Amino acid sequence: MKLLAFAATNSQKSINKQLVQYASSLVEATEVEILDINDYEMPIYSPERNEEGMPELATQFFNKIGSADGVIISFAEYNGSYTAAYKNLFDWMSRIDMKVYQNKPMVLLASSPGSMGGSSVLASAQASAPYFAADVKAALSVPKFYEVFDSEAGVMKDADMDASLKDALSQAFTLKA
Repeated sequence: MKLLAFAATNSQKSINKQLVQYASSLVEATEVEILDINDYEMPIYSPERNEEGMPELATQFFNKIGSADGVIISFAEYNGSYTAAYKNLFDWMSRIDMKVYQNKPMVLLASSPGSMGGSSVLASAQASAPYFAADVKAALSVPKFYEVFDSEAGVMKDADMDASLKDALSQAFTLKA
């Protein structure tokens, strides 16, 4: 199984990238590819730019999703919504095909330092997922990131949250023994 994972943010110090790295390490897969959306920066989408042609980076990202057997995304929440970097990448890919997620089994995550854990952006992602051919098997908000996650060790330190994460992942993927 080939697993694709990424944090939907361009922050270099992203807690959501830490979360997606840990989550993907729990899944039994022959190949795990963790993408950094900073490697897919492109002009801000507009219909006029679309007429000029599709950026190659959008096509590459779309194809990465297409070649995966499953996807894990961890969403950062900026002002209750998607990050501009992710939204732009998504908007470009949706011009290739509205079925951006190509019916791949997915687990959606979100985290923040606060008590809401990115729940607004996660709810938005879940609500729109069916329109973009996402086969969402589970979703999990991880609140109070710095209290439940050990960033130095790269692991969940809160047993209950770790169990919740493993349960969510097991809805879509086989976990490592």
